[in-house]
Amino acid sequence: MTITVSPEVAARMASRASGLTDESLTQLHQHATSVFLLAAQDVVVRVSPASLQKPLETAVSLTRWLVTNDFPATEPFTVPQPVAYDPYVVTFWRHYPQPGDGAPPVGRLGQLLRDLHSLPSPPMPLPPYLPLAAFKGTVDSSTYLSSDQRAWLTARRDALLDEYERLDFPLGHGHIHGDAYPGNTLWGHQGVRLGDWDEAAYGPREIDLANTFQGARFGRTTEELDEFSSQYGYDIRRWPGLRVLCEIRDLHTLGSYIRRADHGDAAAAQQLSYRIETLRSRDGQARWAAA
Repeated sequence: MTITVSPEVAARMASRASGLTDESLTQLHQHATSVFLLAAQDVVVRVSPASLQKPLETAVSLTRWLVTNDFPATEPFTVPQPVAYDPYVVTFWRHYPQPGDGAPPVGRLGQLLRDLHSLPSPPMPLPPYLPLAAFKGTVDSSTYLSSDQRAWLTARRDALLDEYERLDFPLGHGHIHGDAYPGNTLWGHQGVRLGDWDEAAYGPREIDLANTFQGARFGRTTEELDEFSSQYGYDIRRWPGLRVLCEIRDLHTLGSYIRRADHGDAAAAQQLSYRIETLRSRDGQARWAAA
């Protein structure tokens, strides 16, 4: 008989193994990663798939280096980590309680990315940025997608990667966050911090800018995009490759919805079907919602 370990069990066992008490554990949210809070110790516990072991090792070492270099990254808690607890890997982070009156302005992300890209190269190796690297496997293994949807998504991925290979990147290559968008910023210690470093990589700087512009699908305004560009010091809208990066991001955002739909999440399945429908009809103005 196969015993399935839940993310909560993994969080509790990894916490105990790290010398942290788990009585105050509560769930904050669940998406691609399950996130819990140890309120008594003010520690955030993130439970991720075991396949992310290596990226999370990089994320922990990179953010420790960033903090020592005065960059406002979310800070790993001072325990040995990540902790493997099959089929998961668990990391621990300092908790930054958020006020109830709104998230950081979009422009602040532009400033954070400008500062991040201005830092010297980190001392640890970063993996090369590979767009949609895991997407094909997610699509191929899905039990929710129809054969027609699977074929279209695979063909669309291949077409976009072909366009990506022919792009010229005027901002050059270097260390990038890899998943930078306003949803990964939070208030912390009198300023704004940048979190969720699981996709940190070496790649084109434009990757870190384009995700915010893809956010037009979620209601991002022209005024917000203007301020973001002003704070970074470059307006990526002048670069013809932005469309390709935004469309790659469109596909990238489907991954977690496919996995959730596979596990019977009805709201995720509904949103996934809507997103695929609007992509297939080339409706670039369609508004998407987080399910």
